[in-house]
Order: sequence, then C-alpha cells, then structure tokens
Amino acid sequence: MMKDKKKLARVIATWVVTSVMLSVFILDIVVVALGNKYVNETPISNETFTYENGDDRIHFLNTANSDCIILESNGKFALIDSGEGNENPRRKTEYKGYRDEVISYIKKVASDKNGYVNFEFVLGTHIHYDHAGNFEAIFKDNKISANKAYFKEFNENVATELDANDWGNKATYEKILKTLEEKDIPVIKNLPDEEFAFGDFTLRFLNTVTPEELYEKGENASSVGVIVKKGEKTAFLSADFTNDSGLEDIYADDIGDIDLLKIGHHGYYGSSSKDFLKVLKPEIAIVTNYIGKIYPNVKWNLTMVAKAPTFSTAHRNGIIATFTDSNEIILTQDIM
Repeated sequence: MMKDKKKLARVIATWVVTSVMLSVFILDIVVVALGNKYVNETPISNETFTYENGDDRIHFLNTANSDCIILESNGKFALIDSGEGNENPRRKTEYKGYRDEVISYIKKVASDKNGYVNFEFVLGTHIHYDHAGNFEAIFKDNKISANKAYFKEFNENVATELDANDWGNKATYEKILKTLEEKDIPVIKNLPDEEFAFGDFTLRFLNTVTPEELYEKGENASSVGVIVKKGEKTAFLSADFTNDSGLEDIYADDIGDIDLLKIGHHGYYGSSSKDFLKVLKPEIAIVTNYIGKIYPNVKWNLTMVAKAPTFSTAHRNGIIATFTDSNEIILTQDIM
C-alpha cells in the first residue's frame, strides 16, 4: 500500500511539473510572437548619417550587454556612460571590451573639421565597469575632451562589499577621476536635479543623491537616470534602475508618461516591473543587450503590460532615435 502511494505521488508530481513547464513554454511562445508583431509594426531603417530626419538624436551604441549612449543636438554632443572596457577586473576573459569600437564611433560622429571631439558634458551613471569601463581610455585619447564631467561621489555605504572590492568599482572610479584631472576636465560631484537645456533637448537627472534607505543595495542603487525631452516626445534613459534596488518605485511618478524607454539593467532580473511600466507607458523600448538575455518576466512585462516593441542594440548593431521637429521619433539601425 505504501509503495502504491509513493508511486502515485511521483506520478502526480511528474504531471504537475510537466504541466507547469508546458504552460511556461506556451506562454513564452505567445510573448515572443506578440513581441515580434510589435517590432514588425514599428518602422526602423538603416542609418545613412545624412541627417535627413534632423539632428536631435540619441545614439545607443552596440557594446553588447553594456551601456554607451551619445546625445546629439544642434551640433553639441554629450556622452552618457562608456561601455564595457577592455580590462574588467572581475571578468577579464568572460566578455570582450569595446574600447576601440566606442572611441572610433565617437570620432566618427562627434569630431569637428580638425578631427577633435569636445563633449558638452559626460555623465557616469554609476561605477559598474560595464557602464564606466571605457572612460579612462576615452579621455586618454588626445583628440577627445569635455567641458565638464558629472560623477557622483563614490559611496561605499551604497555599494556592497562585492561592488566595492571584488568588482573593482572604487579603483575604477579613482582611475577615471585621475584621468579627468590630468585632462583639466572639471568633475562635478553635486549633480543638478533641475531641468536644463542641451541644444533642443531638455534634460533632467534623477537620483542625483542616493536615498539612505537604498544604502547597501548595491552600486545599481546609485544609478543616475536621465529624462530627455523635445517637444511632445520624452525618453527615459534608466541606467541600471531596478525595482529590487527601489529606484523604480521611488522615481516612477517623477518620470511619468514617456515615449521611449532605455530598459534598466539590460533587461535583467528586477528591471521593468509591471507597476513601473504602467506609469511610464513606453511606446518603444531599447535594450542594451541581446534579446535572448532579457529575463522572461521582464520580456513578459514589456510585451504584455507595456505592449512596447523591444529593439536590441546588440542585434541591430546600434540604434539611433531621432527626435524630429514634427514630434516623431524615427529609429535607425546598423550604426557601427
């Protein structure tokens, strides 16, 4: 009798597990199909760099699963994060760096007639190497400079011990500041928290001071988000904002209804929560990662809650979002 009960229990357990796995598989097929439908309904063409759509642009570079973004407006340029560097102290062999690709692209799009680049400003959203790894190399190049650099004070109370030591965040921060000092680029640690003009764009930094309740949540909790507006169109560049760090809950209402979302934390666990997306209602989502690396729950939220087409910088070889004078956002790809 006992053997029969155990056998029945195993059969039931196997049936339950199989049913759950089948349900997940079917749901994933539905999400992928809907996601592809949304993408196919959203025009995107190859970039020609002729500026026929206007010159107010956000460049999302292809640096695999890392962030490097350039703002461009009226001949001015700003750099937000620098992409994965070539000497990551934590994972030297796991990922290739993008130093050469980033510097080459910067010079291609932002050089003056003499071949020099001068950014209006640079912003390090936080000091994870996949966001800050190339700043040192960029500003050691004698043809690239900036009027100012925004970097919050590195806060060891926010960073976990893993962040501060094993991931080399503090060392990365100190190297960046040393390089900027050698280049006579002023470093502003007290970031502005009010709107300011950048060409035709209006910008606003969020999380300029990390709330104390987020201390020990990890370096992602230090992430500076950027609201970018032109006319009736708004984008939010969310760095590594996540819900588990608390940033999405804190700042969702400040961000409000937007048109374009740079997905937080490369689409990994904890980003793009349902409640966050219900407030933002993005019509376009861009992920600085491979589509296949987006976590299933994040993919579900983007597709089923936001109903937003999701474009990958890795699969599209970089993406430019052009903000036109007629209140459109035009996407182009294959920029690198």
